[in-house]
Amino acid sequence: MNIAIIGTRGIPNNYGGFEQLAEYLSVALVQQGFSVSVYNSSLHPYPSKQFKGVKIITCYDPENWMGTVGQFIYDWNCIWHSRQQKYDVILQLGYTSSSVWSFLFPKKTKVVTNMDGLEWKRSKYGALTKCFLKYAEKWAVKYSDALVADSIGIQRYIKHTYKKESSYIAYGTTETVIYNDAILNDYNLLRENYYLIIARLEPENNIECIIEGYLLAQQKLPLVIIGSTQTKFGNYLKQKYASTNILFKETLYTIEKLNSLRKHCKIYFHGHSVGGTNPSLLEAMASNAFICAHDNEFNKAVLQTDAVYFKDEFHIKEMILNWPIKDELLSFKLNNFEKTRMLYSWPKIVEQYQHLFINI
Repeated sequence: MNIAIIGTRGIPNNYGGFEQLAEYLSVALVQQGFSVSVYNSSLHPYPSKQFKGVKIITCYDPENWMGTVGQFIYDWNCIWHSRQQKYDVILQLGYTSSSVWSFLFPKKTKVVTNMDGLEWKRSKYGALTKCFLKYAEKWAVKYSDALVADSIGIQRYIKHTYKKESSYIAYGTTETVIYNDAILNDYNLLRENYYLIIARLEPENNIECIIEGYLLAQQKLPLVIIGSTQTKFGNYLKQKYASTNILFKETLYTIEKLNSLRKHCKIYFHGHSVGGTNPSLLEAMASNAFICAHDNEFNKAVLQTDAVYFKDEFHIKEMILNWPIKDELLSFKLNNFEKTRMLYSWPKIVEQYQHLFINI
């Protein structure tokens, strides 16, 4: 079977969740005898035409000088190129800009779309953009032969809104977690003597809410925030809280170092509110972190009763000041680790995608 993956900036991953999925899935499918191509942005630094047996197809991406409009051109280039190939299946990861060109997909190829989260709910978007994203969502549903929901909440939403069935396939995480504790020395941190956020610095990830709760608790231990401040909101946060005990660190992609930061933090705060099954949440669970998550159906579907939840900064304050007992902490960590092993391991996720591709 000949499979293509589009909709990401490319592999190897140096950006985010969809890139991580594309990397693990493509490599695993090649190892099982599939022919797999991944479309890479011309802005991606990886120079080779192959990655661990996966074919890399580089398409022109002018986003660096055109901004958001460049995403649409990049997606058009990818889809137009796919028309000249003989793919059995195209896996489209997300739909934000590519759905505009959905009618151009090759007619004899089955298109599977991972619907991601509810993009139009993101608070960073204005009314006009949110309206466009709702239409983009409809186009993605219309022109796809199969839909993937990465959480039960998204699956219910698709069924209720579009009367369409979808396959629930979550993100995955590695069963064997590797650590690199040298990062603690690099950041001048002590084990279980800091709080942690690893996220894109966007309003819907509740970063400011967590910061305000942390400040209300008047803690001496630092709050470490890993995420790019080279955005409007990221720069705003860095400027606003410059004189506090908050350490802003730019985005880090070395998974072993990220695992160590998660493992040794006192509390890992997960503020994502509009996505599905979030990769960074699964990695925190696999790293044995104690998790305080935003109170929503997506996070609760994954963590269940093995975390504490917040709705506002006052919940954050109470969580910090009223530390759980040792046995409860241990139970949360062990249960979450077991979930990642049983429900979210990459081999299991790859097997689910493989069955879906074969079935359609």
